Amino acid sequence: MSRITFSRYWAFQAAGWGAFVLINTFFAYSFQALERPEDAEQFIGRLIIFIFLGVFFTHLMRFVIIQLNTLQKPFDKQILQFLAITTIFSVVGAALYVFLVGKFHWLKANEIPYYRDNPFLLILNHAFLFFIYFFPWVLIYFIYHYVVKSRKQQMDTLQLEALVKSLELQTIKAHINPHFIFNALNSIRALIDENPIRARTAVTELSNILRSSLKAEKGETVSFQEELKIVKDYLALEHIRFEDRLQVQYDVDEKTLACEVPPMMLQTLVENAIKHGISKLMKGGLVMIRSDLKENFYELVVQNTGHLDGGANRTGFGLSSTQDRLQLLYGDKARFEIKQVSADLVEAKILIPNSLN
Repeated sequence: MSRITFSRYWAFQAAGWGAFVLINTFFAYSFQALERPEDAEQFIGRLIIFIFLGVFFTHLMRFVIIQLNTLQKPFDKQILQFLAITTIFSVVGAALYVFLVGKFHWLKANEIPYYRDNPFLLILNHAFLFFIYFFPWVLIYFIYHYVVKSRKQQMDTLQLEALVKSLELQTIKAHINPHFIFNALNSIRALIDENPIRARTAVTELSNILRSSLKAEKGETVSFQEELKIVKDYLALEHIRFEDRLQVQYDVDEKTLACEVPPMMLQTLVENAIKHGISKLMKGGLVMIRSDLKENFYELVVQNTGHLDGGANRTGFGLSSTQDRLQLLYGDKARFEIKQVSADLVEAKILIPNSLN
């Protein structure tokens, strides 16, 4: 046991038994005739013996509880052991108390016949009194350690949940980043012979994306402005592959640029829109990114030309990771949905609690 806990234990011991002394002294001098020196001597002597035995045996009870590891056992076994320990120490304490009081001739007048003829009954009588005082001590000891143990378990649980959450987020990010890296490298490879100047620009765009993604790994959220820069670089690279088949529009409220969003989440939605929408259409189509504030939520929308067929574009890793990350970061406060809003338009919408409020 640490020094702090051990000191607290003795502080509780001193406070409890000190209060016992004060209460008994108050009632003794208020309701008993202790005017005679022998009466006062008897009262003080009996009180000193009782306090000495009380402190000694409760401390010994604590030692036994620790040695038996009582507090770590099932609740029903704890109760049985506490009752057994309290009963045994009450009887032993009472026997020693009767012996010492008799030895120093501090017995009360009504106790002398029992002490002389049948000390066992006198011991049982005092054992009951010891039990009355020892039982609350054991109960307080149990409740204190139960509360401490519960608080520690709660803290351990919270720390474990935080660790699991952190590991899950790192795992999700590790799956997200290679998607746009591989796609970008394929686009640049196809461009090297055709247009070296544009290829060099694409390498610069890719390096910007990689730098931003590495920075994003350090936090759970980034500003939408930073996220939008990554997406614009990504779309510039994808435009190399699709050329005029890929059209991009932005409808961004400037107030939302400071909003916090999970890193790479917008890029995941845009990649999904291109992979399952634009790439499947001979004539290509449009990708629109909309960012707005709606009441207490920040709304991020990605629309694309195409059809929601209920396959990979609904249940692929990118979208499932989006749902998982929102759940991990915001719980039930955030929402994500993807739906067919018209005959040839698919919409993915994210609602995040507005961090600017």
